[in-house]
Amino acid sequence: MRSLRSGLSPASLLTGIATLGALLVAAPAAHAADTPLRDLASAKGKVIGTAVTGSKLTGTYGDTAGAQFNSLTPGNAMKWESVEPSRGTYNWAEADQIVAFAQAHNQQVRGHTLVWHSQNPGWLANGSWTPAQLSTLLQDHISIEVTRYKGKLAAWDVVNEPFNEDGTYRSTLWYNGLGADYIAQALTWARAADPSAKLYINDYNVEGVNAKSTALYNLVKSLKERGVPIDGVGLQAHLILGQVPATFQQNIQRFADLGVDVAITELDIRMQLPSTDAKLTQQAADYKAVLDACVAVIRCTGVTVWGFTDSDSWIPDVFTGYGAATPYDENYVPKPAYYAIATALGGTSTPPTGACSATYSVTNQWNTGFTGQVRIACSGAALSSWRVSWTYGAGQQITQAWNATCTQTGAVVSCLNASYNGTVANGGSVTFGFNAAWSGSNPVPTVTLG
Repeated sequence: MRSLRSGLSPASLLTGIATLGALLVAAPAAHAADTPLRDLASAKGKVIGTAVTGSKLTGTYGDTAGAQFNSLTPGNAMKWESVEPSRGTYNWAEADQIVAFAQAHNQQVRGHTLVWHSQNPGWLANGSWTPAQLSTLLQDHISIEVTRYKGKLAAWDVVNEPFNEDGTYRSTLWYNGLGADYIAQALTWARAADPSAKLYINDYNVEGVNAKSTALYNLVKSLKERGVPIDGVGLQAHLILGQVPATFQQNIQRFADLGVDVAITELDIRMQLPSTDAKLTQQAADYKAVLDACVAVIRCTGVTVWGFTDSDSWIPDVFTGYGAATPYDENYVPKPAYYAIATALGGTSTPPTGACSATYSVTNQWNTGFTGQVRIACSGAALSSWRVSWTYGAGQQITQAWNATCTQTGAVVSCLNASYNGTVANGGSVTFGFNAAWSGSNPVPTVTLG
């Protein structure tokens, strides 16, 4: 549906995580002993996917995306404004990067999205087109993009968000210019470009039985009766805490009974901030309810979360005061929602208890140096003093530190608490920062807290 958050540079990604008394090699090592979500999903014949930002597919973000998910959806990279910002001038770099990453990690790719009222390039949205011109533009766009990735993508969200809340057709460039049959035309053109890809119509607020989902149901039924190629429906599932529709599974089943697949395509469950233990517990129950509904219906192909970490979520930028909507927090630590997903997929994973952890992040980076930060946090335990250490792998050198006393011998860095911040209470945290020099590369260090 929406853009993943795009304001973070690759340098801002977290690059290391550690647990008290243990040696861990960055997230997802915080749950390395657990069966990866992708393996649990595959065992049930389901997909567990995530939307991703191509530029971030490195470090902890890339490691987690590759290890935990068996499907990727480009958050923005395949939308029209991204691939053809100027008429006839194409930019496939990020989309190609995501596809290559998926191939390297044995993952499916879900194309998103070919026909939408939003995120169209200015030359298209602001143009004056006859119906014939508009039809040609749409057919060319679909043919060019789908053909480029022919045989490489499992599915396409061909048409995105065609309906209003009351079930009427949304007034868009496509509906106004071509009529309701633009949907059938788009599906037909996509099938011609790649006969093997599954073709979907995708929308939001259609998770339960309501006017909008019934309009989508009637459309799919009509398309099937007409012989128009339609393989599935996507239920976005941008949900609010405690508001999973009671008719979710019933709704999935009625679409499946039409002879099409159903995918949960953009799941996140937002809460009013700040998050609390009670809210996170409710969120976990909500995530499990969605996964349970999908697992219960054979033709539900699986679930894709719309970004797996809160640091990459669109929610805070659009819904003021809301956030914490994904299965991982901003430090790549799995939340109760992660464990609820694992349980719904047949795992036995449980959250760790009584742990303190240190999280290493790069907050700014330039050609000769970077600024880093370490956050020490406790949940179910407490500290009266702390020491954090790591070994750099590419000659990085600490030049300055604050809120801690840091020494470096060769590649080994050791940082002790200051006199005023050694105590970390249960549920509390402290941070310290540093500047360092680097040259050539800045690889992930292994971090310990003791």
